[in-house]
Parts: sequence; C-alpha cells; structure tokens
Amino acid sequence: MARIEPINPKDATGKSKDLLDGVQAKFGKAPNIFKTMANSPAALEGFLQLHGALAGGVLSESFQEQIALCVSEINGCNYCLAAHTVMGKGAGLSEDETIASRKGVSTDSKTQAGLEFARQLVSRQGWVSDDDYNAVTQAGYSSEEIIEIVALVAKNIFANYFNHIAETAIDFPAAPSVG
Repeated sequence: MARIEPINPKDATGKSKDLLDGVQAKFGKAPNIFKTMANSPAALEGFLQLHGALAGGVLSESFQEQIALCVSEINGCNYCLAAHTVMGKGAGLSEDETIASRKGVSTDSKTQAGLEFARQLVSRQGWVSDDDYNAVTQAGYSSEEIIEIVALVAKNIFANYFNHIAETAIDFPAAPSVG
C-alpha cells in the first residue's frame, strides 16, 4: 500500500487538476507517479517542466530512456524500471536493449560511454574523475550533451527517490529480470 495516496484526477482541484489534465492529454492516462506527485503541485509542475525541457534537448529519446533505465537499476526503483521499459520500447529500444541499458551496457561505443558516465555520476554522487570526464568527451559528447546527461540523472534520481518514499503502486507491466 502506498505511503502517499495518489490523487484521483476526477477529484483533483486547482493546480493539481490542471497538471493532471495536462498529463492525461499528453500521455493518454495519468500514471500513478504523477497522481501521487500531484499531492505537491509545485513538485509535479517542476518535474513535468524538467521532463519537457529535456525531451526537447539534444539527446535522443531512446538514449534518455537508456539513462533512465541505468539510473533506476542502480537505485532499485521498480516503478521506474517498469515505466521506462515500456517507454524505452516506445522509443525504439528492443527488450534486450532495455535490459542491457539497466546494466549500463550498449553495443554502440558512444552510448556505452554515456551510460558509463551516468553510472559514475550516480555512484560517485556527481564527483566524477578526470578520467570519467575525459572518456565521455573523447567518445564525442559535447558540453551540451554532458550537461543534459547530468540533468537526466538528477531527474531520474528524483523520480526514484520519490517512488521509494511514496511506495508508488506500479501501474505498468513489470520489467523483466536482468538475470
């Protein structure tokens, strides 16, 4: 049972209602993470704004999903693993690629370097080494792309931690086991 109860969009009022109406219009439904986050309209609005801004960034949708899967695996967020497996497939990733992304692995060398950089950001709380930074730049990532990787890691850590404390009920098919 959830620690923080989701708000039913039909019962929402004020800013929460406006935000949940927008989520439903964009995604066709309001997933539990958004309904639960709607208990704080400021937090939901900020999360949605960051999500929207990064969706319009320079990193591809599929790579953004790979980062989400990698970060969520490290943090053990079953909600986000389920959600981003579905969204990753929607962005063109195969099931094998979603599983590999969770392990921080890719057959593409540039993607591999980006996922490893994201892994180091999480495991070192942002204190990456010069070697880590040099590896991602040598793989061809620009300053803009590196900054977006940092922003994506932060966005996904927020979502992971939020789901941990809220005990958000998973409303996506369970992510497959990484074995």
